Amino acid sequence: MGLNYHFLTTLLITITIATTFKLVHTTKTNTEFVKSSCTFTTYPRLCFTSLSTQATLIQASPQLMAHAALNITLASAKSTSAMMVRLSSTRQGRLKPREVSAMRDCVEELADTLDELKKSIGEMARLSGSNYEVYMSDIQTWVSAALTDENTCTEGFEGDDMNGKLKVLVRQRILVIAHLTSNALALINHFAFIHG
Repeated sequence: MGLNYHFLTTLLITITIATTFKLVHTTKTNTEFVKSSCTFTTYPRLCFTSLSTQATLIQASPQLMAHAALNITLASAKSTSAMMVRLSSTRQGRLKPREVSAMRDCVEELADTLDELKKSIGEMARLSGSNYEVYMSDIQTWVSAALTDENTCTEGFEGDDMNGKLKVLVRQRILVIAHLTSNALALINHFAFIHG
């Protein structure tokens, strides 16, 4: 019994070490894939920091990478949209008419962005066979439209007569979403190119 117990313990330890080594190696490989894929984007540092935590889910798949980028962009757009709605209601009496108008327009643009990103994520999950090119074209169009919406939002806050703190806050948040969207579009285009 002592020999069998010792053998099983040694075997279990060996399997645990091998599994841990493989897991660490796989995670490192996945993280390296994310980093190398981010070189195809306009904002590679933001790409890596936003997607490296998803490396295990992304594995080494350009499609999963693009899908994850869309999901992260959507989450950022949702939180910014909620912040904009809160800001516009809590500062109601303190905003100038132009600021109220810019906030309202921006909330509408973000609603369009959310819709376009959700549709893109839905199509990304359905990419397949004969309909691949149609779905991919739709995704690229919607993500490009989302980027346009975000730029339109920031344009509403241009000019010296806008509130300094509000202008800076909104533009910073929208800029992050625009950069995430730009990166997602670059990863989608890269995936489309690879897929051919």
